[in-house]
Amino acid sequence: MLRIAIPNKGSLSETATLMLAEAGYATRRDPKELHLVDAENDVEFFFLRPRDIATYVGSGALDVGVTGRDLLLDSGSDAREIEPLNFGDSTFRFAGPAGKFSELSDLEGVRVATSYPGLVGDFLAQHGVTAHLVKLDGAVESAVQLGVADAVADVVSTGATLRKAGLDIFGPVILESTAVLIRSEIEQPGLATLRRRLEGVQVARQYVLMDYDLPLSLLDEATAIAGGRQSPTVSPLREPEWVAVRVMVPKRRTNQIMDALYELGARAILVSAIHAARL
Repeated sequence: MLRIAIPNKGSLSETATLMLAEAGYATRRDPKELHLVDAENDVEFFFLRPRDIATYVGSGALDVGVTGRDLLLDSGSDAREIEPLNFGDSTFRFAGPAGKFSELSDLEGVRVATSYPGLVGDFLAQHGVTAHLVKLDGAVESAVQLGVADAVADVVSTGATLRKAGLDIFGPVILESTAVLIRSEIEQPGLATLRRRLEGVQVARQYVLMDYDLPLSLLDEATAIAGGRQSPTVSPLREPEWVAVRVMVPKRRTNQIMDALYELGARAILVSAIHAARL
């Protein structure tokens, strides 16, 4: 069986579980359950602390895992990123007291509090900066006020939390993180199927099917508006001068594309959800 590590809690857990369910895999009924065998799909799931997943996969104890790119890089394990899963996005930045720091070199020799010492340490080393890292498990924005550190390196969304603590963001982006699929050094049977299924879920979430009728003479212009992933499917209608068209379009642009096609001359424009896909 393919052994898959899933976050047992935190921001990645619920979305990862839902994604696997949409991909046709079994899901646990009890949130306290730490192990689940899905015999029908020849996989077994292990629900672990998000920070530990890269370590288990990198050691070869488990074959595949879902975790954050930030946690993977911070772990220093031998696990390999296969592909992004496009959820759980986060941005890591430096912050310090207003007006005290303006660029990365200002951190030379100072104390920097972070929950990701491996990730931040590697970033500073790559830029030739030596700082004293203070490892905290959370709420690093309080470290400066409490005198534990001179600056912090943390996840930033709007920056509001840091501003409330009297801190300003400065310097380059440390990392743009997202949820990723990782594997051990040895690629196990079953991984290709898992990847295809997860890719199918992402396609289903990002695209819809659009059907419409159109005069054949306008087909090239319609294709320029919505060309599809490869090309539209075109079928003849009883009226010889008209065709029926089916095409995949990005879900976020559905209404703009419908408007453009209608203005061109398309009619009977219908949109359908995609529940699963293999491309």
